[in-house]
Amino acid sequence: MTLAAQARDSQVDPDPAVPALSIEDVTHSYRERRALDHVSFDVRRGAFAVLLGLNGAGKTTLFSLVTRLYAAQHGSIFVLGFNVAREPAQALSRLGVVFQARTLDLDLSVMQNLLYHASLHGIGGREAGELAEDTLGRTQMRDRAHDKARVLSGGQMRRIEIARALLHRPSLLLLDEPTVGLDVNARKSILRYVRDLVAQENIGVLWTTHLIDEVEDGDDLIILHRGRVLAKGPAGDLVASAGAANVGGAFERIIATEQSELEA
Repeated sequence: MTLAAQARDSQVDPDPAVPALSIEDVTHSYRERRALDHVSFDVRRGAFAVLLGLNGAGKTTLFSLVTRLYAAQHGSIFVLGFNVAREPAQALSRLGVVFQARTLDLDLSVMQNLLYHASLHGIGGREAGELAEDTLGRTQMRDRAHDKARVLSGGQMRRIEIARALLHRPSLLLLDEPTVGLDVNARKSILRYVRDLVAQENIGVLWTTHLIDEVEDGDDLIILHRGRVLAKGPAGDLVASAGAANVGGAFERIIATEQSELEA
């Protein structure tokens, strides 16, 4: 039985007050190198949360733990209140993921990519087709349904990957550096689309990036540096508390303060 089928048979969604994602004291190492060091934060439902950090901060490692590509060595991860380690079917069926690397099958059409993904979640037949049509409409890509994935632009591929991640109606969407390699206009378009999705569908989003200009004052911001969470909270509040003029200035001051404390 697939993850989605198991979840539908066994559980209903928890109380709306339960966070979309809870990371609790997660630590993970690769031999002698500690990639994540006692990381804790929540992503609220209906919130656009940004995990901001330089390359190598531990963002992709964290995504790998949430999606169970790796098992967390210490700490707990919950999706909609379901423990990823102990209740993987219930947790992962409520999760949609867009990885940094492109994962579409370039030799399949857009629709074929979506239908194949639906089958992995135990969705088939007419339901799969209807969900795919609806999701393509929501991402404004219905007119490309029968085009091969390889003929799409980078921004269009990202929209299809987002459509695929939304196909099974998740409550949490993870996007790992989703605008890497896209031009400025495509980046803005993808950001605007995902922000609208949060507002319209009350979905929780965790968006990782190393690009300061992708953060807005109203976002929930988590600053990750060398595997540690240095600050978290509404981006505007973090800017104010750092005495900075903008997110970039706040980020630099928070990183500099951490460095000074380590050297003291």
